[in-house]
Amino acid sequence: MSVNFLVPTCQDISDKKVFGLCDDRPQQRAYLDETDGAKWVAVIANELRHSVTFNAVDHCITILKADGTMHKRCDGLLTYDNVVLFVELKERGGKGTNWIAEGYEQLRTTISHFEASNLPVPYTIKKAYIANGQRPKFRFTQTERMERFFQETGYVLRIERRIVLD
Repeated sequence: MSVNFLVPTCQDISDKKVFGLCDDRPQQRAYLDETDGAKWVAVIANELRHSVTFNAVDHCITILKADGTMHKRCDGLLTYDNVVLFVELKERGGKGTNWIAEGYEQLRTTISHFEASNLPVPYTIKKAYIANGQRPKFRFTQTERMERFFQETGYVLRIERRIVLD
């Protein structure tokens, strides 16, 4: 079943040099914010001032499993020109990397449905991010996991809070 990822009520747009993605409203969709940096889980550096659309997915787009239950989805995706960037926002501190494994699966599932949706734009730059507001400088290497993600999806995976748009 094809999923519509471009629902106008799930979108925010910005062309600011710096903005953020927030997910601080329980049971509501993530959103783009241009003013309150304290709430930003992911920081978007948009030096070239692209017109960027954030399409919320979790709590906005329905992606069902074969049994009719809801898939776990990533928080959203950023698009501009021929670029698509999927983003999973985490607010977790402490020890362990369970949040990375969980984000990995959410991104992989969402991308799988996105790729099957036959969108009209041929995205040639495809990336995915797991951004953690509590752990902005992740210390451990995840090279093997990132390589496996690319093999499975064709998307480059990064685990970092700051997303630089080229």
